Amino acid sequence: MKNTVTKKLLLGAAVLPVLFSGVAMAQEIPEAYAVDSVGEVVRDSSGDCWRTGYWTPAMATYECDPDLLPKPEKKVEAPAPEPTPAPAPAPVYTEPEKISLSADQLFDFDKANLRPEGKQTLDDLVAKLGGVKYDTIVAIGYADRLGSDAYNKKLSMRRAESVKAYLVNEKGIPADRIFIDGKGEANPVTGDTCKGNKKTKALIACLQPDRRVEVEVAGTKETVQ
Repeated sequence: MKNTVTKKLLLGAAVLPVLFSGVAMAQEIPEAYAVDSVGEVVRDSSGDCWRTGYWTPAMATYECDPDLLPKPEKKVEAPAPEPTPAPAPAPVYTEPEKISLSADQLFDFDKANLRPEGKQTLDDLVAKLGGVKYDTIVAIGYADRLGSDAYNKKLSMRRAESVKAYLVNEKGIPADRIFIDGKGEANPVTGDTCKGNKKTKALIACLQPDRRVEVEVAGTKETVQ
């Protein structure tokens, strides 16, 4: 299933790295893709648009699903007249920040229930973003390569769900602002640096950075110049 997001403030849990981009197309197909508060289509860290339950192939757009549609022809347009200088914008800025947190700080090994230390980590993370008006938050769970693909996929999803539940129930963030996904052992942080396949203590420790939840936050914060 494809998903979506925009500008980014990034947080993490279970290693919570972050990042967003968006395409303003909510006015064209308001029900096909999830959009943020400024009408931009939400994308995940892989750049895929978040589809809603109303999406059908007939509602696809080239920007989100280029494999389903022919590439639109470029239109040659006459040069636009010189625009009138716009007034200076109000002092509101997007302040992106990326924070990475280990899954072992949030969960016990091979578990998805938040530890007390994990809850405190999320508390600190939200407090650090004080004053931010949240547009969209995406929590993406990951696992290391130990275990089957199917098991790791479910584990990573459960961890993302735990992070969302805590942010909603304990921190008061609206549930419809948080999107989640579980990508199993995809995109390992360790690459090919950890050798072997047996579940030894050394290998488990080496693969620790791969056990993470990446939280991507898009929002705005007023600052004084």
